[in-house]
Amino acid sequence: MTDRSTTISQLESYLWEAANILRGPVDAADFKTYVFPLLFFKRISDVYDEEYAAALAESEGDEEYARFPQNYRFQIPENCHWNDVRGVATNVGQALQKAMRGIETANPDTLYGIFGDAAWTNKERLPDALLRDLIEHFSGIALSNTAAQADILGQSYEYLVKKFADLANKKAGEFYTPRSVVRLMIDILDPREGESVYDPACGTGGMLLEAMHHVRQSNGDDRTLWGRLFGQEKNLTTSAIARMNLFLHGAADFQIVRGDTLLRLRHCKSTIFAREVGRRSVGKRPIW
Repeated sequence: MTDRSTTISQLESYLWEAANILRGPVDAADFKTYVFPLLFFKRISDVYDEEYAAALAESEGDEEYARFPQNYRFQIPENCHWNDVRGVATNVGQALQKAMRGIETANPDTLYGIFGDAAWTNKERLPDALLRDLIEHFSGIALSNTAAQADILGQSYEYLVKKFADLANKKAGEFYTPRSVVRLMIDILDPREGESVYDPACGTGGMLLEAMHHVRQSNGDDRTLWGRLFGQEKNLTTSAIARMNLFLHGAADFQIVRGDTLLRLRHCKSTIFAREVGRRSVGKRPIW
């Protein structure tokens, strides 16, 4: 189990082993389609348990109070928790898919569609035995806020993004942009507190995350970027990964939408432009 002393390298190794379980029936290019949703599912389930325990302690054991929706960042409906799926012996993929869709439906403003479109019910590719092994592997590690803080988990997540891109032999810029390149771009742009950041081809969200890091490293409050982070990505799986990536790094409010920016700009251009013009008029620079 992980705890506060868990290092990034230890967590990276653990997550990489989850991908190794899939080797054989699943192509390397598809690892991300299955590992990332499971990682996120386990994470929000563990955080939900942590929030329940905190609410129970705060109310001195009042279970009715502890179950109030206001005590949780994300809602997990009945029978949709990680432990519910873990207890399933047959048709595991169907149980996984039902739980993930249930969570998406219960959190329409934040998590709708976030688990992607993985074919969990394809037993030729994902037999029950393989899924049980994968779920048990993830069950052996704690991913609550206390056990795996957002930054540690987020950095490990980015490690997997790069590893999966390398495995799939993606061409430069198609899936993963090296962090050093992203950091240079953000250093040139120099985003500051309260400014908006827009990436029209955001991929897995690396530039938006680096903008948050840049503001924090400049002794600014990166929370002022919440609600001002915008991204668009045409690939369904990649756009879902970007949303998971931002959540895992602790971002509370952002807008990642799916679509080809060249064909249709999904973000309201006039609204963003007007907002930036207003900032420019008071001496702040737009970040595009």
